[in-house]
Amino acid sequence: MIDADGVVLGKLAVQVATLLRGKHKPEFTPYQELGDYVIVVNAEKIAVTGRKRSGKTYYRHSGYPGGITATPFAKALKKNAAFPVEHAVRGMLPKNRMGRKLFTNMKVYVGPEHPHEAQKPEKIELPTSAEE
Repeated sequence: MIDADGVVLGKLAVQVATLLRGKHKPEFTPYQELGDYVIVVNAEKIAVTGRKRSGKTYYRHSGYPGGITATPFAKALKKNAAFPVEHAVRGMLPKNRMGRKLFTNMKVYVGPEHPHEAQKPEKIELPTSAEE
């Protein structure tokens, strides 16, 4: 379990992708799924550096001419606070069927509550942007 409160988005995504793939384990093998399940809480309190809060933009295209849609970071965070975290982590996973499967091992929650207490998740501490 990782608390995203005040953690820089990129640093959080790197750590989550490493845990999902299992690269922190000595028995890591690139073609096997050996990673852990990851729970990210407080996704709405994520930190970004520089002018990204006002300048970062997410793009998607419908496939039709002129069908591009741009969504600023602040608007995407307001609409679905889990999206920036999921988007960053998905970009760091392999682009194949294993990457799609690994992505299902991550759960992102907007608030501090999550329904996985019965699994006794271990809390992982990441440095916040104020500690750097």
